[in-house]
Amino acid sequence: MSLPASVSSWLLVLLCAVSGAYCLGRVRRSSGAAAREAGPEALMGFGMAAMAVPGGFGEGWRAPVLGAVFCGAALHAGWLLRGGIHHAHHLVGSLSMVYMAFMPGSGHGAGRHGAGLPLVTGALLLYYAGYVVLGGSRLVTAGAAGATGIPYPLAGDGQDGQDGQDGGPAEVIRACRLAMGTGMLAMLLAM
Repeated sequence: MSLPASVSSWLLVLLCAVSGAYCLGRVRRSSGAAAREAGPEALMGFGMAAMAVPGGFGEGWRAPVLGAVFCGAALHAGWLLRGGIHHAHHLVGSLSMVYMAFMPGSGHGAGRHGAGLPLVTGALLLYYAGYVVLGGSRLVTAGAAGATGIPYPLAGDGQDGQDGQDGGPAEVIRACRLAMGTGMLAMLLAM
């Protein structure tokens, strides 16, 4: 693996780990819906960090362990869909992680190209590209509205409806979600 690829892989690990740690902190600080929403996000951040580690670290156990964990997370997200469609993103994210865990060379800096099913990978790339663009535009809009003093409804991002209440500053939560979406997009592009 080249030095630039190794550096970018480690930066992705750091980005995902920091996002996971922030979400874990939200679980400890908050209660109710905000804590229930932050838990899967923390799991996703740490799972993405583990998957993005470059080289041969954990090559024998990483795929089965991450696959099993995210199969469980997908089942949990599917169960939560009873309460509303806003849990669909967690279901897509968990299934994406299962998909990448079992594709050879996927997402973790191994440098092998051509892994994965082109149709599935393409659909996931489109989903996460849209998620990142939409999340980025909401983050910019929220920041611009706050800078001009115009009231902006921070709870309307479609994720948990608790932003800014007891889960943490809404812009930081959105930035964390945007970072993880960007990380997922980068891991899919590395396939």
